[in-house]
Amino acid sequence: MIEFFNQGGYAFFVWGAFGMTFLLLIAEILLLRQSRRTILTRVGRLARLRAQQPQPAEPASPQPEHQT
Repeated sequence: MIEFFNQGGYAFFVWGAFGMTFLLLIAEILLLRQSRRTILTRVGRLARLRAQQPQPAEPASPQPEHQT
């Protein structure tokens, strides 16, 4: 078991790489969650703003010209 953890004398590099990978994956997950919250907040704010604005009246459709 000690040989496994020693990794043939390269334990610092091997376990350091595993640790760095783990930390970066956790950081990625946290950043994605923060981005998702920010996006949902912005979309909600935009929806509220659009709901508060009066809707413009639809323009009358142009009448087709009669050709003689």
